[in-house]
Amino acid sequence: MARAATPFAMQAAWINDAEFAGYFLAMDQGYYTAEGLDLTYLPGGPDVIPESTIVAGRADLALTTPDTTIKAITEQGAKFKIIGAQYQKNPIGIVSLKKAPITTPADMVGKTIAVPPVNTISVEAVLAANGIDRASVNIVPYAYDPTPLIKGEIDASLDFTTNVPYTIGQAGEEATSFLLYDFGYTIYNDTVVVTEDVLAAKRKELVAWLRASRKGWDENNIDPAAWPPKWADTHFAGTGRTIENEIFFNIAQKPLIEAAGGVFSMTEEGIAGNIEALSKVGIKATRDMFDTTLLEEI
Repeated sequence: MARAATPFAMQAAWINDAEFAGYFLAMDQGYYTAEGLDLTYLPGGPDVIPESTIVAGRADLALTTPDTTIKAITEQGAKFKIIGAQYQKNPIGIVSLKKAPITTPADMVGKTIAVPPVNTISVEAVLAANGIDRASVNIVPYAYDPTPLIKGEIDASLDFTTNVPYTIGQAGEEATSFLLYDFGYTIYNDTVVVTEDVLAAKRKELVAWLRASRKGWDENNIDPAAWPPKWADTHFAGTGRTIENEIFFNIAQKPLIEAAGGVFSMTEEGIAGNIEALSKVGIKATRDMFDTTLLEEI
């Protein structure tokens, strides 16, 4: 007789798109079920704070960014642990038009850069790391729409380099970009975060989730163009984005996700890089905020 699956909920960091392809694949292929989990997948969005979902007990784990998670630990006393990292290299970067390229932090001087308010601290960190006066760059709010860049109203925007260049291409312009990661802001993204209570109570389930999710990502990364078309009427229905966009995204993110130690790996060098980068913006991360012991059990 089959054992009853354990209910388990995950909170994604954004709306359904290729950023979460590995999880969609693992759900559809039954990998969570095979691990004894009855998975509930909660999409994110501009109004969703992933950490709030796990604090409220609506999800067992959330995908977040290390800066927001660690600020919650240090400033609000949140009992969080980071147990894995989907993106070894954070996909956020500065996107500009090829006809007026901004390819290094130094090129940002005297320019107007649109940045989502939540990411301003990251841009300030890169400017500081590269010895650039914050006052020399005009940072304005960004609402995840590349139209002002295409129209020439701004010089660049901070966005996912895996995604927005496609949208700009569709508008007839060619984009160029650089990762903040490559200029000193060496932080992970879509870090897997749990509360200490869930870590204590559901360790076996968390390891099962990591194992099934890694299997999903491994299969996705064999041929990133193969899977998005299968989800046109399911996971990607109603998002307003084309399947071609999702294929572009899925291919572009592959090298940022893959890791020598397996998807979700956190090396000591990588963790140290996160701690150092966050310290540049006054966020005091420590090694004990990262728990690598579950990865060792996969």
